[in-house]
Amino acid sequence: QLQLVESGGGLVQSGGSLRLSCAVSGFTLDAYGIGWFRQAPGKEREGVSCIGRGGVSINYADSVKGRFTMSRDHVKKMVYLQMYSLKPEDTAVYYCAADRTLSANVCTIEPNNGRYYYWGQGTQVTVSS
Repeated sequence: QLQLVESGGGLVQSGGSLRLSCAVSGFTLDAYGIGWFRQAPGKEREGVSCIGRGGVSINYADSVKGRFTMSRDHVKKMVYLQMYSLKPEDTAVYYCAADRTLSANVCTIEPNNGRYYYWGQGTQVTVSS
């Protein structure tokens, strides 16, 4: 049974930092691409970052580039999103998802193309002014 569980969200002031975690189980982490996505109230889900199968392909949305860093721990089977210099516009529910397709070597932050089959339940990040 494949499962992804996010944690680490919370309330932080503008300019602060948080580290989100995604615990994966039921599959070998090395065999999947992993993406982070977020959805703010009333807005469409958007891609934040991703890492492809094998860890060579890494991508970030322009809105977070230079502020967010994604990493994986294959021993602990954890995926992390370290967020610095948080802004109020970063407020959203953050999700991690797994890409099991043959294209996963090159990751994508497009959330609606069908490549991300497995999703966590999300963790809330709120950034105050």
